[in-house]
Amino acid sequence: MKRDKETMGRLTRHVVIPAIMPAVFFSVAFTPVAVLGCRNRGLMALLVALASGLWALGAAVVAARGRARGDANSFWWVISSIVLTIPVVAMIMMV
Repeated sequence: MKRDKETMGRLTRHVVIPAIMPAVFFSVAFTPVAVLGCRNRGLMALLVALASGLWALGAAVVAARGRARGDANSFWWVISSIVLTIPVVAMIMMV
């Protein structure tokens, strides 16, 4: 039972919470231009993608440090960095 609770906590921390950034990015990107304006919408999407990319880089550093120490749970940080990279890749594809 404890292992289930621990896995759900990690799943929430490393997948669900980082998934907020792609959700915010796509909600801004798919908002009609008439609501936010073209420039504001682009700047907001760029800001979200930049913040997400920086957090993805931080998660990748934590994962690399964990892997170097032999931490078996460092793959959770890799998953976090992959989820946080989605807005960056989407921004590159939109340009």
